[in-house]
Amino acid sequence: MKLLLTAFDPFGGEPINPALESVKLVPDRIGDVEVVKVVVPTVFRKSIATVAEAIAKEQPDAVLCIGQAGGRYHLTPERVAINMDDARIPDNEGNQPIDIPIFEDGAPAYFTTLPIKAMVQSIREAGIPASVSNTAGTFVCNHLMYGVLYTLAKQYPGVRGGFMHVPFVPSQVVNRPAPAPCLSMEMIADGITAAIKAIAEHDSDVAHVGGALH
Repeated sequence: MKLLLTAFDPFGGEPINPALESVKLVPDRIGDVEVVKVVVPTVFRKSIATVAEAIAKEQPDAVLCIGQAGGRYHLTPERVAINMDDARIPDNEGNQPIDIPIFEDGAPAYFTTLPIKAMVQSIREAGIPASVSNTAGTFVCNHLMYGVLYTLAKQYPGVRGGFMHVPFVPSQVVNRPAPAPCLSMEMIADGITAAIKAIAEHDSDVAHVGGALH
């Protein structure tokens, strides 16, 4: 099995992106899974084009994109991406689309095709906090998740794909007011590794409670 693992470069004034630094620590082979890593620019459109090009080149069996979600306590596999860009801040090239569909011919939303509840279970079994997320936001993370799932649905229907957010690392919260949740780079990397193991082991998801009241 070949898995394409992507991560964004730093954005929003942060000196690092824990997604990228943690992905660097993930082994290039996890069991029978060959892991191919790609750095993605935190830029609308370019992010999708970068991953679409990598998919065409590598022909993976699955795609897992990783992004930073400062303020979250857990690693959070995303359930759904919506067809909407609504940027609270500019991307790394100054683009700030407001209420713009990502693809005019796309579905209103695409659901992940990765086993996100199995991923959560595997991450927790590794001793790392994890939970299902039901919103990937409306910035470049959602943009990329939607674009990847759109691309897979249109061109590679047999390839699974999805997105997972990770928290800040300690160096990013030193001067932030409490509460300022974070996890170590190593824990995040171990969590990503556990998620990849679950992807390899589960063709379909498990039936565990993963919903939220709000």
